[in-house]
Amino acid sequence: MAEESQRAYRAPCPGCGAPVEFRSAQSTFAVCAYCQSTVVRQGETLARIGKMAELFDDFSPLQLFTAGRIQDKPFTLVGRLQYSYAGGRWTEWIAALDGDRTGTLSEDNGAYVFSLPLALQQAAPPATALRVGATTAINGQSYTVASNEQVQLVSAQGELPKLPELGRPFTVVELRSDKGMVLSLDYGSEPPGAYLGRAVRLEDLQLAGLRGESAKEDKGRSFNCPNCGATVTVNFDSSKSITCRNCSSIIDLTQGIGGELRHAEQDEPVRPLIALGTLGTLQGVQWQVVGFQHRMGHAAGDDEHFGWDEYLLFNKKRGFSFLVDAEDGWSMVAPTTGAPTMAQGGGAATYLGKRYLLQYAYNAETTYVAGEFYWKVERGQATSNRDFASGNSLLSMERSPNELTWSSGDKLDSATVATAFKLEAKKEMFKRADAAPVSSAARLGCGTIILIVVIILILLIILSTCSSSSGGGYRSSGGSSGGFSSGGGHK
Repeated sequence: MAEESQRAYRAPCPGCGAPVEFRSAQSTFAVCAYCQSTVVRQGETLARIGKMAELFDDFSPLQLFTAGRIQDKPFTLVGRLQYSYAGGRWTEWIAALDGDRTGTLSEDNGAYVFSLPLALQQAAPPATALRVGATTAINGQSYTVASNEQVQLVSAQGELPKLPELGRPFTVVELRSDKGMVLSLDYGSEPPGAYLGRAVRLEDLQLAGLRGESAKEDKGRSFNCPNCGATVTVNFDSSKSITCRNCSSIIDLTQGIGGELRHAEQDEPVRPLIALGTLGTLQGVQWQVVGFQHRMGHAAGDDEHFGWDEYLLFNKKRGFSFLVDAEDGWSMVAPTTGAPTMAQGGGAATYLGKRYLLQYAYNAETTYVAGEFYWKVERGQATSNRDFASGNSLLSMERSPNELTWSSGDKLDSATVATAFKLEAKKEMFKRADAAPVSSAARLGCGTIILIVVIILILLIILSTCSSSSGGGYRSSGGSSGGFSSGGGHK
């Protein structure tokens, strides 16, 4: 520790006199922990350039001075930046690395991405030229534009290598590759900054100094529903939507809860098979159901509609995943960091070296929601979806005007889902049309099996007669419906 403290720089805050410390040589700015003054380092002194707004508490397990390792190299979280955009807000943590480098540990669709600055070989394209869904090459690598948003800095904490002007809008473009990489282009500076990263799990970062479990319990926020007046409690400050348990109204949290809240009433409530708040263990991880949405879909030119349910699951270190309940079975998916490459015509997609074939293409609409969501969810939200599969592995795309998101995961056996949430008594209600013939037969009674055999024999006799008399055949249209996953994306 002695060597660490010798490398740190400390000076009194020009606002209140409290000590302000810089641990990274790359840090130029800092926010005083005592008076929230924003200070800039000028040689051996600090100059006050303003005052920072209060942080939104996001109930993250991370905090300043949390230490960990990435690719076997140590890092320490020394700063935090909070941004807002039309859909809500997100947080970036500044990580001081060995060798005086800095990285960023940021939220990404309910999970985390660790990024490092990237030197661009050519000037970044104009932000207006990067349309959502378009592909472009950066440093010789092909990327798909996933989002193009106007953002602004709303608050900061600790020491920082950059500090956009508070409240000044600028553009951030996110691009993703089929190798699982995410590239952020920050147009808040000239030239634009570039940061390249990939998904990480907090549990793999060997973190020390995380926040205590009590932090969330101590700081839960409650307010009165703007529709019925009932008490509504927000568990995650990063939530952008929540529903009232009393009247089912959807409440918009993107502007905070201090002013008049926008809300939308919902009729015909849907009862989830798995109740909100239920804990369950899937794939060796304990999850809590924090959100639920019912969605409807239909293929272009087809009048037939189909529906499915999505449960939003949360784990403190894994972030968010989706448990999807569709006609053709259960699945568990999570947003991908990268963007798969679709074949021309969209009949196949490749991601991380694996090829998936198109199963369904359809338009989707959210018809009912309950619980809390990390994106701004609305009744009637519409997306264009494509679902791909490779064996039991799934890959799904959702596209809206401002965002392109992908999710990946695997099919789950219905009995596994029922057992995971301790709902074995209702396991018959979990069964779906994806049951394999062998496993289905094992659950059928003897009378049912005999009846099936008789029907098969009758059909064989009829087909044999038709074949000998007309010499013709038949073909089936084989239509199917129901998307197995939409996955959700959303910053």
